[in-house]
Order: sequence, then C-alpha cells, then structure tokens
Amino acid sequence: MHHARGHKERRGDRSGQRSDPVPRISFRRLEASTRDLSLAPADLPDRRVAAEAAEWVRRARAGDPQAFAVLVERHERMVLRTALRLLGRIDLAQDAAQDAFLRLHRHIGRFDESRELGPWLYRVVVNVCRDLARRGHGARLVALEDAAALSSPDEGPREREDAITRDEQRRLVQAALLTLPAREREAIVLRDIEGLATEEVARILGSSAGTVRSQVSTARLKIKRYVEARGGTRP
Repeated sequence: MHHARGHKERRGDRSGQRSDPVPRISFRRLEASTRDLSLAPADLPDRRVAAEAAEWVRRARAGDPQAFAVLVERHERMVLRTALRLLGRIDLAQDAAQDAFLRLHRHIGRFDESRELGPWLYRVVVNVCRDLARRGHGARLVALEDAAALSSPDEGPREREDAITRDEQRRLVQAALLTLPAREREAIVLRDIEGLATEEVARILGSSAGTVRSQVSTARLKIKRYVEARGGTRP
C-alpha cells in the first residue's frame, strides 16, 4: 500500500499538476542574481538555446527533478529581471520569482512541448506581479549600487565618468518606468527592454498588437519627458 501511494505521488494527479516536492530556490542565490541584473535590453535566445530548452521541458515533464532545476537556472535571470522592472522592489521581485517557478512546477506535467517556455513564463510573471499589486504592494525605486563600485580598477577618470553617466541614465529610466500605469509599463518592458516582438507581447498581455503599439508609444514619450526634465539624455 505504501509503495502504491508513493508511485501515485510521483506521477501527479489527473489535472497534470506535479505532486512531488517543489525545489525551492535559494534566497541567497536569488539575491545575488538580482544584484547582477542589468537594465540594458535583454539578449534573445537563439534557436539552439530554444531547442535545448524544449528538451529540458520534455525531461521535466517526465519527472526528472534535475531537468526542472536546469529550467529554473536558465530562466531565473529573465524572471527576476522582468519582475524587478515591473515592481521596482528587489524583495517583491524575489517573491514573484518564487511564485512563478512554483506555478511552473505545478503545471509542467501538462505543458505543451511544442510551445516555447519563455513566453509562457513571461505571462506568468506579469500575472504574478499584477496579483502583488492588487494586494497593495507599492513600487519604489530600486537602489542601484554606487557607480564607483561598478567601475573597474583599471578604468581612468573618463571611463569612470562614463560609467556614472550610464548608471544615472539607468536610474532615471527605472524611475520613469515606475511612474507609468501598469499596462503601459508591462508593454514597454516586454517590447523595448526584453526585446519581444509586438505580436508576442500582445499574446502575453492578452491584448491586441495595435493596443500594444499605442501603449509603447505613449510610454516612450512619457519616459523621454521624465528623463529630459531631470537633466538626462534621451533613453
């Protein structure tokens, strides 16, 4: 009887949700990953990376815990980066990442292997961030590291000055993002910063391409005005 119950737990329930233990991400690891985030545009995965991800998804669906751990490792920066830009708080971004990967673990058993995991995770992150916002968690400006700490010891005065300028520019852009309405912020983060196609952003947000274009255009103008009003250059 005990053996049969254990077998059932490994297979999961009829809904496709997994019932084996959820591998919790290390808070220390999340904290380190968040400190290493950049506000520069993300690099999009190539076809080889997408094909490898599909194989890890297939293995995770079959119940391989190591495969699921690999999926988390390969997507944690994207999830954290997006949540941080949407929420503006490192602690909330970490909470959102935990929730997003918990949802992935619950639903990996019924995930369609023909689909890419990235867009699905983007949709989950957006929904998690919306849930946090509805619960009254306000956004605040992310405290970036001191610009001097970002400079290399070999950098001269000009290089350090350039680094400070870039850091200030990123701080202004992040601050501007947090002044936008949530839907405009979601659209421009996914389109301009994460680098997704307009049609993909529309599918993730459950919107139309025309609406996304309008939201992005409006958000760009607001960010431009915000940055220029504070002495920065156009982002």
